[in-house]
Parts: sequence; structure tokens; C-alpha cells
Amino acid sequence: MNVLGISAYYHDSAAALLVDGVIAAAAHEERFTRKKHDPSFPARAVEFCLDYTGLTLSKLDCVIFYDKPILKFERLLETYYASAPQGFLSFLSAIPVWIKEKLFLRKLLRDELSQIAQIDKFDEQFDKSKLNLLFSEHHLSHAASAFFPSPFDEAAILTVDGVGEWATASISHGTGNSITMLKEMRFPHSLGLLYSAFTYYLGFKVNSGEYKLMGLAPYGRHGSPEVKKYMDIIYGNIIDVKEDGSVWLNQDLFRYATALTMVDDRQWEGLFGFPRRLPEAELQQCHCDLALAIQQITEDSVIKMGKAARTLTGSKNLAMAGGVALNCVANTKLSLAGVFENIWVQPAAGDAGGALGAALAAHYMYGENQRKKRGAVNIACNIANDEMQGAYLGPEFSALDIGKTARKYNAPYTYYDDFDALADVTAEHLSCGNVIGWFQGKMEWGPRSLGNRSIIGDARDTEMQKRLNLKIKFRESFRPFAPSVLSEDLPEYFTTSTPSPYMLFISDVVSNRINPRPDNYPQMSIKEKLYHVRSDLPAITHLDYSARIQSVHKETNPRYHKLITKFKDKTGYGVIVNTSFNVRGEPIVCTPEDAYRCFMRTEMDYLVMGNFIFDKKDQRRWHEARDWKEEFGLD
Repeated sequence: MNVLGISAYYHDSAAALLVDGVIAAAAHEERFTRKKHDPSFPARAVEFCLDYTGLTLSKLDCVIFYDKPILKFERLLETYYASAPQGFLSFLSAIPVWIKEKLFLRKLLRDELSQIAQIDKFDEQFDKSKLNLLFSEHHLSHAASAFFPSPFDEAAILTVDGVGEWATASISHGTGNSITMLKEMRFPHSLGLLYSAFTYYLGFKVNSGEYKLMGLAPYGRHGSPEVKKYMDIIYGNIIDVKEDGSVWLNQDLFRYATALTMVDDRQWEGLFGFPRRLPEAELQQCHCDLALAIQQITEDSVIKMGKAARTLTGSKNLAMAGGVALNCVANTKLSLAGVFENIWVQPAAGDAGGALGAALAAHYMYGENQRKKRGAVNIACNIANDEMQGAYLGPEFSALDIGKTARKYNAPYTYYDDFDALADVTAEHLSCGNVIGWFQGKMEWGPRSLGNRSIIGDARDTEMQKRLNLKIKFRESFRPFAPSVLSEDLPEYFTTSTPSPYMLFISDVVSNRINPRPDNYPQMSIKEKLYHVRSDLPAITHLDYSARIQSVHKETNPRYHKLITKFKDKTGYGVIVNTSFNVRGEPIVCTPEDAYRCFMRTEMDYLVMGNFIFDKKDQRRWHEARDWKEEFGLD
């Protein structure tokens, strides 16, 4: 059974293609169009999936969309009706788009796919009127993306995001090839929208900057009267968290349901005692303390939801998806709470992952196909038994493709016939403090770079975080970086031995690697705290001595594993810095040309693509007609 899943028209559009239940290809549209969070129909992603598998649209058994637009339209109408005359401007903005396009999504999807078929001259048999077009519910798509590729034969499923059609969170039970919905939380009450509201108030972009809020929280003063005061204000005025983790939000303080903004700025300023931080404004301690307060409240709600899921299903396993499942700190707190023996999170937990989930739901639930038995699961020992193939599901490029890019830009390079020799040279460059663009194999699925489209550096370097943020990524200095660590060496650096191949859990650095804080630490400024050397791995040790880890497994990424092993041979450290191969506001690079442009626009020292090494010192002077930074908006 060949199934194409599509998510589109909100944010992070994507496509995923299953062939007999195996994930054959999956990609985000933004990687091809170079538009961050591109919401448009994923034509390029669909074309890639078809081209990679050798299929045409006429050979698909069905195409499935990740949510049900009529139900979403029903929510909009009921919300506007209930709040009228408030929300009139939002109504005027939203409804014409729905009447023109989204209400007729079935026709729109058929027309878009028909255009792709016309491009493919070998697909003359495609008839859009005969296309088997299905629609999944939003949270079912999330649940299917979490459960069906997981290592579990049976599991509780928790999905938490902003909003789908009506649901904002759900608990379900997955067994075999079926998912049974048990409980859901409904709009306008939403943990995801609550977190986005604080993202907005603290000066970051909604549906983009939530991970920055999570990264800012450790700069808050744990246990301080200020953080407690903010938590009391939130619990006393904004939110009521029930025992099952569901939330009730005081809609008098929010505007997302009926307006073009998240909150009433003046009301929130009255509550918290300071105005909304404007984008790019200097961070104050009050911003950090409020970030910590809402992060801790989010963690409390997620843990309670997890406990409710365990009670309802009786399962020892949990599968998670939805945008809130990208909050790796909350995931870790839930894991440490001991509610479940095993937790698995879909690496593309946001809306892009809905394309994959919808395809999986069609294959197993609509097609009634049986899942392959997973058997006994112990994630601490075996992470290779999920179906995600390391999340390396996107385009890959040959030596011919890389050579073509080199010729286009007249770019000097050194080519290595032996990858072992290339890895050795690259590891030597890393050990000397160089920053390297690392471009290998298939592009990652999901928002994290996992060693195929990565910028890498030496985690021991005390200047590495500053250099990566300011000279290469061109982003805020407070933002932390993740370590890529050999899976077999995890306990040597971190307090966990549980693999985290998708960078969705955190762990503390082991105590013997930590440097004590100076006596005047509480009085230090945010910037002074940032550049205090906290461990012998300063580039990846966050303010609270934690790190968002990626465990690197030989089974899923042998090249990246080999590189870090070579680095360990030279330095004694089986861990390096890994950040996404892009600059701020840019999607992760997809093609060799994307990678070379990013390399030349920044202060990276080397670019390694396949078996090619490009040395910045040897390259021609880079010139562009206009400032390339104007291409990418602030994220």
C-alpha cells in the first residue's frame, strides 16, 4: 500500500510517503523553498517523495491530509459567534481565506496534485477525480506519528499542542494497528497556546520562538521569591491546572481566540509589573524569572497529563507528539517522575509530523494492515528498534551533485577516496578549534539537525558558544548548544545512560566535570553568568548544568559516529558541539548549494560535504548583490 501524507496551510507544511508501511521518504517544504515555517502546499516535498521512491501519483493507493478543515472552520465560526462583536477584525482577516480556499480544500488539494502530475510526463494516467483523498483528525495524526513508528506494541499516547480542529491535547491508547481516543482537552483552553502567549510576551515569535523561551528559563533564579511570585500570579489569575493536567485559561486575559494577537499587553503588564519585551530588546532578570515560572508550570501540567494517561491505559510505555512534546525539559521531568518505564517522542513532533502520522493512520487504521511485532522493549538498551531510521528521511546528494556545486562557484576542495582518512582530518580540524559545516547523507526529518546537516565544533572550547552564536549563527548570545555524544560514552559525561538520538531529552553533566560557581554568582549579570566556565565542556553546558543531548549510534549514523570516534582518539573526548546548519531565520540547508552559500556567508572554517573538504582560506572572495541577511526574517 502506497500512502502519501500531507500537512499544509498553517505552518511547517510537509509530505511523507509510506511504501507497504515503511517510511520511504519525508521532508519539510521549507527546506526546498528556503522560507522558514513555509505553510504553503508542499509541492517540492511531494515531488521529492515521489522521485525518491520512483512512484507517480497514479500509483498511490491514497493521499491523506493531516486534519479536517470543516471541523476547524466550525470552531472558528462558533468562537467568533460566541465572542461577537469582539474579534471582528480577526473575523475579517480569517474568513475570506476560508471561503476562497480552505472550505474547498478537497478541490484545492486535487488541483495542486494535478499540477505535479502535469510536471511528471510519465504520469499521464493520473486522474484527479479518481484520487482516493482522505482526511485525518489533527490529534489522531499526532497520535499515529507517535505510536506507529515507536518501539512499542502497546502504549499510552499523549499529544499536546496549540490547537487542532477543537482538541488541544489528547490521551489515547495504541495497541497493534489501532488507536483508541480516550480523553481530550478542547479549545480555547490549551497548554500550547499558554506557552505561546508567554513566548509572545517575552519578545519571541509565536510558533517559532517557543524553544527560545525554554532555553531562557535556566537564567531564571530557581527557588527565588521572584519566580514564586510570578508562579502565584499565573496560578491565581491566568490558569487552573486540574489533577489530570488539563488546564482552564482565563479568557479575559487572552486575545488569541478573537484577535490578531496573543494577549492584552496592558493587562499582563498590570499583572507582572513590567511591559512586554519587544523583539531584540535587552533581556532583563525579570524576563528570565518569568520564563522559568511558565516553564515549571508547563512541566507540572505535562507530568499530571502523563499520570492521567498511565491511569487511563495502564501502560508502562508512553509515546508523545504535538508541539509541546518538543519541550525536551518537560519530557525529561516526566521521565524522571517515573510514571512510565519507557518514553518515546516523535522527532517531528510538530505539525510537519502530522503528514507522517496521517499516512501511518491511513496505512494501519484505514488499510487495516498489521504492524510488525516489536517484542520486549528496553529503550535504555535498544533504541534501534523504532521505525524512524534515525530520522534520516530526506534528500541525499551524490559526489556528482557536490562536484557540480564546486564547479559552479569555482570552489577549491580536497577529495578523499577513503572516508576514514577524511574523518581523521576533520577530527584534527575540530580539535584545533575550527568550526565545520558537516553535510552528509539524507537530510533530517524534524526540526533538529542530527549529524547530517550540522555545524560542529569542539565542546571543550571556552569561546565556542560565543563564536557560534555571534559569528556563525548570528543569533542571541544566551541560546545554548547541544552535544552530540557517542551513545556508548553517555555515562562518562552525563547523568543518564538512556539514549536520546533525536535531541528530545536533557541530562545534567556529571558532577566530576562541573566547575563550582563563584561566590558572587547571584549578583552577576546575565552576560557574566553566560560566560562563566561551568564545566570541562563549556560550549554545551547550560546555565543549570544541563545539556540537550543527542546520542549518536553507529547503527543509524555510522559516518557521524566515526567522526566523533576519531575526535575521541585525538582528544580523549567522545563528544562535540552540534547545531543546525543554517543561520538565524533560515531553514536548515538541504542541497550542496545551500550548504556552500551558508559556509561562505559565515565564519565557518571548513565545509565537509560527502568526501569533499572545502577550506575557507582557499575559497574565492564571496560577493552578493544585496545583503543576504534580508532574505531571512527574525525567527
